[in-house]
Amino acid sequence: MTRSPCSIALRATALMHGFNPGTSPPPVRMPIVLDIGGYFRGQRQGKQATQGTEGTKETTNPLYPFAPPPLCPFAPFLPLLSIARIFFTLEGMTWEIGFVFATLLAVVVLFVLEWLSVDIITLLLLVALVVAGILTPEDAFSGFANEIIIILASVFVLSGALLETGVMDGLGDVIWKLGGTSRNRILLFVMLLTSATSAFMNNTTTTAVFLPAVLAVCRKSKVSPSKVLIPLSFASILGGTCTLVGTSTNVAASGFLSRAGMQPFSLFEFLPVGLAACVLGIVYMIFVGHRLLPSPKEATLTEEYEIKEYLSEIVVTSGSTLAGKPVRESGLGEKGITVLEVMRRKQKIYAESDTVLEEGDVLIVNAPRQSLLLVKEIRGVEIKVDVKLGDKDLITSTIKIVEAIVMPQSALIGSTIKELDFRNRFGVTALAIYRKGQSLAEKLATIPLKVGDVLLLQGRIEQFDTLSGNPDLWVLEEMHHVPFRRRKGIYAVAALGLAVVVGGLEIIPLSLAFLAAALVVILTKCITNEEAYGFIDWRLLILIGGMTSFGIAMDKTGAAEFASTGIVSWLAPLGIYPIMLGFAVLTIALTQPMSNASAALVVLPVAISTAAKLGVEPRSFAILVTLAASLSFITPLEPSCLIVFGPGKYKFRHFVTVGLPLTAAAVGILLLLVPMLWPL
Repeated sequence: MTRSPCSIALRATALMHGFNPGTSPPPVRMPIVLDIGGYFRGQRQGKQATQGTEGTKETTNPLYPFAPPPLCPFAPFLPLLSIARIFFTLEGMTWEIGFVFATLLAVVVLFVLEWLSVDIITLLLLVALVVAGILTPEDAFSGFANEIIIILASVFVLSGALLETGVMDGLGDVIWKLGGTSRNRILLFVMLLTSATSAFMNNTTTTAVFLPAVLAVCRKSKVSPSKVLIPLSFASILGGTCTLVGTSTNVAASGFLSRAGMQPFSLFEFLPVGLAACVLGIVYMIFVGHRLLPSPKEATLTEEYEIKEYLSEIVVTSGSTLAGKPVRESGLGEKGITVLEVMRRKQKIYAESDTVLEEGDVLIVNAPRQSLLLVKEIRGVEIKVDVKLGDKDLITSTIKIVEAIVMPQSALIGSTIKELDFRNRFGVTALAIYRKGQSLAEKLATIPLKVGDVLLLQGRIEQFDTLSGNPDLWVLEEMHHVPFRRRKGIYAVAALGLAVVVGGLEIIPLSLAFLAAALVVILTKCITNEEAYGFIDWRLLILIGGMTSFGIAMDKTGAAEFASTGIVSWLAPLGIYPIMLGFAVLTIALTQPMSNASAALVVLPVAISTAAKLGVEPRSFAILVTLAASLSFITPLEPSCLIVFGPGKYKFRHFVTVGLPLTAAAVGILLLLVPMLWPL
């Protein structure tokens, strides 16, 4: 039965006061737990309430906490105190509920501080819940036995197969042919193709695939990449809302519903809302959004990364102790000096670790000033003064400098350049790191790498050809021209298409359909076993499996019920739409320190419990929360946004400026369409 928002609000208000409609209202029983609450009640006429050693007293004022007491100096802040009352009252609170909320707070703080990787934080959360007796080991690990893990892993493998067979390589040429040199046409077709692809591929993978192609189109058309890259990342996020497999958030939420005894989402259940969001995003970026994005001046890579001041020349003079020694034994590395090139008899040689130095060599080095001063301790070495070096000095017919992004599933995350033995491992030299609008060049070897870091690298051309196939680093210098294997490409596209059709029509379970498709692309050698494992984002799978189990803890302890009771008691008089708006805003807020999937899995139990208390359809609230988790564009913390952060040379404020209006408009679409398509 469909209820009107008015009747829902009346029912919720009645439930808040502890009686069913049609019965006489009993006095409201409210525990007094805060001294400031005693102050408020002390200002009221009628029955006074105080706190004493005899325990908690009661008040019969049916308006508290919504009507401020007379002459209350804190009246403007009473709504905030009401929120605090939800969490500080002892009524209904158990130590188990308190422990769950405390661990949630600790997880959020750890996510923000980034002291540990998200997978380690998630596993620590599970250990804490089991040790405290909140979850049994079976409950804790049940999230990893969920079919959502199979679906996500299969989607990663299928995405990798499309990349390795060269199917995705032609998209850059399509954008160039359709977009030409018009910025608006480029924006239109970049966002259309990206959102369509992202509906069936992981958002982050889609962004990474299109990034080199879009950069190449920008160079040809002389359009600033900063005008196109944020729209690219936003389009991948919007496209992911169109289908169940478009984003890990949708899959994770569907798995939670299944465990909660509800019907899981179908493959195309989100399509109407997703399409509306895509149209909104494209129109917004073409007519409004791109005007809010920067247009930085053209600069060389050494200027963009601000490393010119670190580039110097050192001369190995006659009788130098460096002569006859390989670079690795020169002692320069221990002093914080990286030898980039050796100029010998008018020829530039890329400095390998085993390159032997000779008298008369001129070394181009990357080092801070304080490290250069230490060179004076070495006999037979001269520092050239007033030397201005740039891109041209680091590039020859065999040597080049390029940018590469640290991918979300990269094994390099958390390690430093020194710990990785980066130069020997990859055969190239790291010159600087660009992170969140800031260039990091000093003490480069000791900086732990993070997702979205852009490394400025120098090395032999053939080394970059090898590096371009590495899943840990995504080279941006040029498009990845993977040879198109026609037959294998057809197999990969057919496998994905068949999985979508068979799973979408529910002929077989969706998890089985995508697992079978993943096996097909491996068995037909579209992708090798090793490549398939490399494309799977194991950190994400651990995160989703662990947070699914955390949702079980919220239900099992009554934490979801406790939170929903507080939400209903506070927001019910305002009506159903403010409650829905509140859940959307809460979910979006949690996606900032947490991943989208984690935020959805935390809010879903509370949203479903709240819907049940209000007497409305829980599925509507579940869909609202799931989609809200994917429609946050306010900060660059989403992996798709982190990937374009460096190449676009953005600042944090650029995402806020262009993303906040789009987020608000997307929430408006949710509040309009969700109650229409999934009646309350």
